[in-house]
Amino acid sequence: MVLLDLFVTFFRIGAFSFGGGYAMIPLIEREIIDAHHWLTMEQFIDVVAISQATPGPVAINSATFVGYRVAGLLGSIVATAGVVVPSAVIVLLLAWLFYRYRELLIVKDLLSGIRPVVVVLIIMAAISVWASSVVDLTSGLIAVAALAVLAFTKVDPLLVLLGGALLGLLIG
Repeated sequence: MVLLDLFVTFFRIGAFSFGGGYAMIPLIEREIIDAHHWLTMEQFIDVVAISQATPGPVAINSATFVGYRVAGLLGSIVATAGVVVPSAVIVLLLAWLFYRYRELLIVKDLLSGIRPVVVVLIIMAAISVWASSVVDLTSGLIAVAALAVLAFTKVDPLLVLLGGALLGLLIG
């Protein structure tokens, strides 16, 4: 039954999220922590951090890690399939529709309304992760330093992530 729950949960996340992996984070959080209690907030933050540090989309990596945590290898396969299948079908359908009707004003208007909502979803994910990750002055300073480096330089985000990990090792 847990495999079916994993598939259905991640299928819903994949089917009803718009805007990519970062926009899915609040939905994943609600399902994984609040609805199913598969992970704690701290564990979820670790999953998101690992998902960002490993190759591939955040949502797929998160599904894989959560599925593995809940039901082992088969759970990771089922959760990953759950999040991928609806997205693949939706993207194929939307690509066909967009290509066929891309010049219509209604299509342009729909997209202009969706974009700001995606930005808000990403901001809400950042607020949620910030509240649970920045727990003291040291973690706050690391977060502000990382933000400054990313905002004002061309340093690769992976290097900033590795730098944060190194700081964590040195300080902790």
